[in-house]
Amino acid sequence: MRWRYILNIAGILTLFFGLTMGFPLFVGLYYQDQSVIPVLKSMGITVLAGLIFHLLFRSAKTESISQREGMAIVAIGWTAVGLFGALPFYIGSNFSFVDAFFESVSGFTTTGSSILTNIEALSKGLLFWRSFIQWLGGMGIIVLSVAILPFLGLGGMQLYKAEVPSPVPDKLKPRIRDTARILWKVYALISLAEVILLMLGGMDLYDALCHTFTTMPTGGFSTKNASIAHFGSAYFDIIFIIFMILAGINFSLHYQMLRGKPLAFWRDSECRFFFGVVIVLTAVVSFNIYGSVYEKVGQAIRYGAFQVVSIVTTTGYVTADYEKWPAMSQFILLLCMFLGASAGSTGGGVKCIRVMLCFKFCYKELFSIIHPHAVTQIKIGGKTVPEDVMRSIMGFLALYIGIFALSSVLLAGLGVDIVTSYGAVAACLGNIGPGFGFVGPADNFAQIPYMGKWLLIWCMLLGRLEIFTVIIFLVPEFWRK
Repeated sequence: MRWRYILNIAGILTLFFGLTMGFPLFVGLYYQDQSVIPVLKSMGITVLAGLIFHLLFRSAKTESISQREGMAIVAIGWTAVGLFGALPFYIGSNFSFVDAFFESVSGFTTTGSSILTNIEALSKGLLFWRSFIQWLGGMGIIVLSVAILPFLGLGGMQLYKAEVPSPVPDKLKPRIRDTARILWKVYALISLAEVILLMLGGMDLYDALCHTFTTMPTGGFSTKNASIAHFGSAYFDIIFIIFMILAGINFSLHYQMLRGKPLAFWRDSECRFFFGVVIVLTAVVSFNIYGSVYEKVGQAIRYGAFQVVSIVTTTGYVTADYEKWPAMSQFILLLCMFLGASAGSTGGGVKCIRVMLCFKFCYKELFSIIHPHAVTQIKIGGKTVPEDVMRSIMGFLALYIGIFALSSVLLAGLGVDIVTSYGAVAACLGNIGPGFGFVGPADNFAQIPYMGKWLLIWCMLLGRLEIFTVIIFLVPEFWRK
């Protein structure tokens, strides 16, 4: 492990990240609010810290990056941006540091869980920063750096694999830097389309940008206390549903679509599974809340579809308090928190492809009991899934369930009730946003104990970086030569 080289890259990433604070600074200057000085101070501290690290360790040799070093850079990089990203909140408000760090990590990991009790009281500059960090974290800060910073070209693939949420990362071009650029271009193009459509519906530019910055990364932060329910518009609900679904689809399929392959979505088995899940669960939830919660069919479908899409894509927007819905609908939404969207999307959770392959693996085992001498292979999309990929997926699922159970027990041990405990952990580990109990859609995470917030910060990072990249640091063999 070349720690000097790792810290040099982390320093440059921090320096680059500090420069992005110029965007909320411009917003603060435009609106002449009280965020200008805090953001300016935060920008100076971040740039200076990155510069110091770079100057101290710049003599490190530039070589290709190993897999272990790639994981270390990504884990350290994400921790650093979480810490420095918290500075505007800490300096510019009355947040404690743990609350500022919680809000920052929640933003970068696109979780959307918040400790804010009055969102609209925050200055426009800080609210913009709160939304913008979700947009940066959605496609990936390291992926953006690989696309822009030429010195990362040598180890780009290792960094890409450590950050991109996919069991098998898609490589659209031979050079990983070109792949990173394509993904960010597609991401920015769809974001621009959403901004335009929201403004056509009557939303002002500021809110359109902030909500686009939190829709495309499936983050869920809103500038309004009531989230999307604030607007009370069927038009906006439909626009958000469409773009949440687009954000929940593998971005390589969007690229294929833009290159003239209109059937790209349908030909992908995971995408078909994702669409099928959304349609079936929307139908079941809408039927369940029709009559008991909403008197009109149209209302039941509108609110049922929005909550299902929002939770299954791990966005976390809300237009209704689903904790007042029947138990069946609540349980379905809880399952959606674990399912997640497609691999290669900006969504969190387990991901549809892992669930599909888990089902196929279980069927294969049952088939083997009936036909013990038969030679069977697990296939998806007509291609055989390698054994190492299946081992990785089954290991991921076991770790995910184990971490969920252990974290829920630990949170309950801190005095949090059982419903809030599993709801908060499910929401943070799956990068959802709202959970159940005291962290439900009408509440926030402000009441979680101090140590509980640190635990949930850990869960958010585990969920965003797909567990392995973070938890590998706890394995003794990782530190051995």
